[in-house]
Amino acid sequence: MHELSVAMSIADLALDEARKAEAKQIKELEVEIGEWAGVDSEGLLFSLDAVLKSNPVLRHTKVTLRKHSPLMHCGSCHSDFRPKAPYIRQCERCGAENVELLHGRELSLKSLTIDD
Repeated sequence: MHELSVAMSIADLALDEARKAEAKQIKELEVEIGEWAGVDSEGLLFSLDAVLKSNPVLRHTKVTLRKHSPLMHCGSCHSDFRPKAPYIRQCERCGAENVELLHGRELSLKSLTIDD
């Protein structure tokens, strides 16, 4: 279950920022996750809950998880579209193979709120 190691990394990042700000408590974490990030969001929330409870600075932290659907852009016809499957490599509008994934694989600690 790699969600636990992801949760631990998120907690470490948050604690580093809390130390820099000399904060006594982290009130909230906002995490962004794409549907194609390869992380189970429910497993991540479960793991984050366990990790946060084990640290006094994080014990009462609220976690907000923002999920992002995949979004692709076609460089030929300039349309944006939501692909139906991860293996889609053609524009759904014009059929061109000049497509780029804009969103869907992100996994990041977007923000945190601290209590001085």
